[in-house]
Amino acid sequence: MRNVECSNRRQRLGFTLVEVLIVVVILGILAATVLPQFTSANKDAKESALIQDLQLLRSQINMYKFQHEGQLPGTKSGVTFSDCMLSKTTLDGTVDAANGDYGPYLVGQMPQNPYNGLNTVKTLTTAMTEADVDGTTGWLYSSENGELRCNFDDERVDGTGDKLFSL
Repeated sequence: MRNVECSNRRQRLGFTLVEVLIVVVILGILAATVLPQFTSANKDAKESALIQDLQLLRSQINMYKFQHEGQLPGTKSGVTFSDCMLSKTTLDGTVDAANGDYGPYLVGQMPQNPYNGLNTVKTLTTAMTEADVDGTTGWLYSSENGELRCNFDDERVDGTGDKLFSL
């Protein structure tokens, strides 16, 4: 009798294949319902960060334009958009860290585009077209009209949440 009790105990020490399969199926169902919520939250966070960055950058472009008598940043020869935003400037748009009266309009560096992680700016001397979107820089800036957009060739979201060129 003692041997029968010991053999029954040894057989019940592990899980059966059916029990393991049931647990795996339940975990699969839970993962299928929870993971899509995380991916949509990630997309929403990126879009929200992009909208905030665009609002900040666009307001600073307007501030620069106001303080420089209607001149847009990056229109002076040899001075980039980033130079104008990150450094002190004189009234004529010359970057002058020591004697500049205006700026800097951004502290540190350009914000990163949340879709591609780049903070560089591609400056265009003409109005933007869909062909300019190539994802090689974080931002697209037109020195002709002061327009600023994200440079990401998949999502193409502008500051209103609409697609970039579906206006």
